[in-house]
Amino acid sequence: MLMNKSLKAPLLVSAILSSSFAFAGAAHGQAFYLQEQSTRGQGRAFSGEGADTGASSLWWNPAAIAGMERGEAVIGASAIIPKGDVVDNGTLIRRPTLPGGPVQTFQPVGGDRVSSDPINRGVVPSGAVAIPLNDRVAVGLAVTSPYSFTTEYNTTSWARYSALKTELRTIDIQPSIGIAVLDWLRVGGAVNVEYTKAELGNALPNVLATLPDGYQRLKGDGWDLGWSAGVQLHNDWATVGISYKSRIKHNLKGSLEVGGLLGPLATQNRTIDGATATFYTPAQIIVAGRFRATDKLTLNAQAVRFTWADFDAIRLGAPINTAIPENYKNSFSLAGGFDYAATDRLTVRAGVQRGITPTQNGNRDARVPDANRWNYSIGGSYKVTPRLTLDAAGSYIDFANAPIDRRTAAYNGTILATPILTNGQVQNAKAFVASIGGRFSF
Repeated sequence: MLMNKSLKAPLLVSAILSSSFAFAGAAHGQAFYLQEQSTRGQGRAFSGEGADTGASSLWWNPAAIAGMERGEAVIGASAIIPKGDVVDNGTLIRRPTLPGGPVQTFQPVGGDRVSSDPINRGVVPSGAVAIPLNDRVAVGLAVTSPYSFTTEYNTTSWARYSALKTELRTIDIQPSIGIAVLDWLRVGGAVNVEYTKAELGNALPNVLATLPDGYQRLKGDGWDLGWSAGVQLHNDWATVGISYKSRIKHNLKGSLEVGGLLGPLATQNRTIDGATATFYTPAQIIVAGRFRATDKLTLNAQAVRFTWADFDAIRLGAPINTAIPENYKNSFSLAGGFDYAATDRLTVRAGVQRGITPTQNGNRDARVPDANRWNYSIGGSYKVTPRLTLDAAGSYIDFANAPIDRRTAAYNGTILATPILTNGQVQNAKAFVASIGGRFSF
């Protein structure tokens, strides 16, 4: 054996450090955040949600339900179709020099040079209900999925040492209360109960290029808490909304499986039950406005500040006891749009949103092929009856090209260290989103 017992723990830790267990989203909102929580909101590129009223805006601002005259239920679903290529521009790997063997140099990582459409298509459901208790106080409940996606790379992909399958599912349950304190002031608060389930895996290099790859897979789930609060100030022609959604510390418990390692690495094949991981999803500071320009035309604007710097690392507990740096940066989105009442029953809307990615050059890997983007949206609502309204929306999201350039090392700090100089790019990335929904008052 080339490896003594004292190296076993460092090798297990460094195997995990060989790639980032980050969460890759389809990047419709930012990084792995999905903002498709309202069909009505999507139609105007989410440009006025914090200042609008009713159950459709509950996710963005709990004050939205204050002073409701009727109960309201809303449901929607968004079909998301992402497209794009993750391309190798010359990624290199240097396998370890074995005793008595030739000195190893950096060689091409090999594998399929282009990975097309690694982000899976999916459907994001959402729903909310709000009930007035009197003419000033209302309670509500929103159920959303703000962080959900699946990415998959073939085992023959050039990006296999960064990512194979990454799957994340969240369910956010938000009980809320809104109070019309004054005729011009609404306030609201909410608790966010969030269930998270994740699976993250990638290939591990064996010491010889002629040997098949090993793999590692982390699975876990957990329940966590956050909170939301907001205000709305309004008069006959304008509403301004300001809200805050707290960051959430996610605590996942599950298992870590390492397999397929051969030769001097074979002793690292194992399954660790009870493995834990913690990370933060960002807080959001939302400022929105809706302005009635004419009897038929309403203009909307919204700015969102995301504290993505909270996602600085993923921390793995015992027996691994290490932290994987992520180095996200705080970021923002800006949106503008309009609603136009074409008839008494039909409202049309449109909007544009600019989003800045929190991922940084030098730290971006294949799990998060994110980039700055433009979101162009159109939509409409049709009042079928005085109580039932149907909503529809469509979006085209255009992403800039961005480097995939996070350098890693498997088994770092040991005699079997295997550095990987990642050099790739996400190209031709775009997404199409189609949503339908309905609102019913009672």
